[in-house]
Order: sequence, then structure tokens, then C-alpha cells
Amino acid sequence: MYGTCRARCWNGSCSNNRPEARRFRVDTGFYGDDTLFVFVLVMANSAAKINGAKNLSATGDLVVNFFEWFGNIGIFWARSFWTALSPPYEFREFLRQFDELGSKSLPLVAIAGAATGVVLTLSTRDSLIRFGAKSLLPAVVIFSIIKESGPIITALVVSGRAAAGIGAELGAMRVSEQIDAMEASAVNPYKFLVATRVLACMLMLPLLTLVSDVCGILMGWVANTAAEPISLQLFIHNGFKVVTFNDFLPATLKTVVFGLIIGVISCFQGMRASGGTEGVERAATNSVVLASLVIILADVLLVRLILVLFS
Repeated sequence: MYGTCRARCWNGSCSNNRPEARRFRVDTGFYGDDTLFVFVLVMANSAAKINGAKNLSATGDLVVNFFEWFGNIGIFWARSFWTALSPPYEFREFLRQFDELGSKSLPLVAIAGAATGVVLTLSTRDSLIRFGAKSLLPAVVIFSIIKESGPIITALVVSGRAAAGIGAELGAMRVSEQIDAMEASAVNPYKFLVATRVLACMLMLPLLTLVSDVCGILMGWVANTAAEPISLQLFIHNGFKVVTFNDFLPATLKTVVFGLIIGVISCFQGMRASGGTEGVERAATNSVVLASLVIILADVLLVRLILVLFS
């Protein structure tokens, strides 16, 4: 029924002709000597199932950590907002942070705004000449700077400087236990450290945006004059004759939200730093990366909201 093995054995018998081997050959389709191959297949299948379970578990942990981070930062913001409203108020620390974030960020913002104006003018001029609309260049440059380029460039520049500084400063205070010492001295760190920095970022961003807009418009005029002479008065008149307050005010005030994002994220990352100098480095890096990313995502929502409310 099963057939006989034709292999020659020294004692005239073969293990493949035994009933156990024949039964194994019928049930599995493999000979008795192929047991090792079957074992390898079973182990490989088990390993694949384990790796799949690990990948699924890692994905689940990533999703949980994502929502946990948003929940923690929401609680952190609510606590900071509540402490900022309750007296006593830290006016001296607020003014110090206002100067720290404003005056020291002013040169970077001015240079970034000027560079943006030059780039917009040079790139837009060539495109408008192709379509025969060169006279619209001042309006296009000024409209682009006021509506979008000025606010977002200012927010990203301040995020690169202020977020890193706040995250590193608060992270160093956390790992050196200075914040714990403040709490032991009955000083609320959320009022003294967090609320002052968040409020300073919120109030300073619109002012820095105005500086960026002015520098961008002036350098846009310089770049245009270098190619084709035009007076500053005519450039400003042609540019602002189609601009209204609905174009200027919402785009400038949305930087208050950008300042809130920079202040809350950088303070949150700094306050939860741990692990010595490596923790301070992670806090500074995460502050810049997360603040810049959230600013770009928030800008998408704010642009759509402004179009719905003011268009």
C-alpha cells in the first residue's frame, strides 16, 4: 500500500519502511528524514507571527503616545493659563522675557523678512513679465508678504531661536533641580517661568511680524529698482491700493496663535526634561521641531478660517 524503500541498508531493514515512518509520510507528505525541514518551517511561521504581533504592538504604542502627548500638553496649557490669571502677577519677569524674546530676535527677523522680499520680487518679476503683467509686481509682492510670507517666516525664525532657548533654559533648570527648589520656596514655577514666557511670545510675534513686513517691502522695492528704477512712493501706492484691513489685520493677528504654540510647546518640553545634559539637548531639539511643525499645521487651519470669516 505504501510501497517499499529501495535504499540498501546494511542489516536489510530501513527506517523508512517502518509503520511509523510510513504513517508520517502519508500524514505530512514528507519522509521521516525530512523532519528537520518541517521543524524549520514551523519555527519560521511562528517567528513571523511574533514579529507581526510586535509590529502591531509598536504601532499601538505610537498612537497611544501621540494622544497622550496631546493630553499632557493640554493639561499643561490649562494649568499655565489658570495661574496666569490669578494674582500676584510677575510683571518684572514678563518685561525681562519680552525684551529677551523681542530685541534679540529683531535682527534675525529683519534679515529674514528682507531676504523674503528680495526673493519674491526677483522670482515674481520674471513670471509677470511672461504674462505681460509687470505693472502688478508691487501689488503682488506686498500682498504676498502681508498675507502669508511675513507671518509664517517670522514665526519659524522666532521658533528656531526662542523655542530652543526656552526649552534649553527650563530643561537645565529641571535637571539641576532648580524648579524643585522654587516649589519648595513656595514659588509657583508655572506662574514665574511658564506664564511669563508664553505671554511674551504671544505679544511679541505680531510686533516682529510688522518689522518683517516692513523690511520685506523695502527690500522688494530695492530689488525692483535695481532692475527697473521706480520711486518708493509709487511702489507703495501701487502695492497698497488693493490691500484692505481685512487682508492685513487677520494675517498679522494670527501670529498670536503662533506665539502661543511656541511658548507652550517649548515650556512643556523644558519642564518635563530629564536625564542630565542629554535631556536638555532633547528638550531644546524637540521644542524647535515640534513648534515649527505645529505652526505649519496650524497655519493651514488659520488660513482657511480667515478666508471663511473675512472674505
